[in-house]
Amino acid sequence: MLPLNKEQEAALGLELATKRQEHADLDAAIHTLSASGVADQMLIQRLKKRKLSLKDRIVQLENLLIPDIIA
Repeated sequence: MLPLNKEQEAALGLELATKRQEHADLDAAIHTLSASGVADQMLIQRLKKRKLSLKDRIVQLENLLIPDIIA
């Protein structure tokens, strides 16, 4: 893989921060809905699925930004 230039690294870093925040927000929303006891289970499942896809993207971005150093 080619090294990232500073602009690409900054854009990916910004996307990573955004995805992490969205992931945390979804986690809080899922927790609140689950604790309420009257939440729609289908909605909770959709939120969990979205949270999982965000986590996958976060891992991809981290892999791009953090070099894999073999010791």
